[in-house]
Amino acid sequence: MLITLDTAGPTLAELAAIDAEWPAIQADIDALADPDYIDALVDAIDAVERLAPSEMDRRRQRRRMARITRAAVEQAAHPIARKVVA
Repeated sequence: MLITLDTAGPTLAELAAIDAEWPAIQADIDALADPDYIDALVDAIDAVERLAPSEMDRRRQRRRMARITRAAVEQAAHPIARKVVA
């Protein structure tokens, strides 16, 4: 496998794109330097993880769906005789 390295550096267009994006990049750097922002971010991630279903929750859901499916198959196999009402 041949790897070529660009030793010329970025083009003027690439530098212009970096300059255009620099305010957003600097805002991200500043936010990551703010301990209060980091604490809030960690709290948000922690809250999402606590609300996510656990393995036990997923297992219970699969069992519920299996019971519903079995009941539907059983009902389809033995239809209920219905009276016709005029």
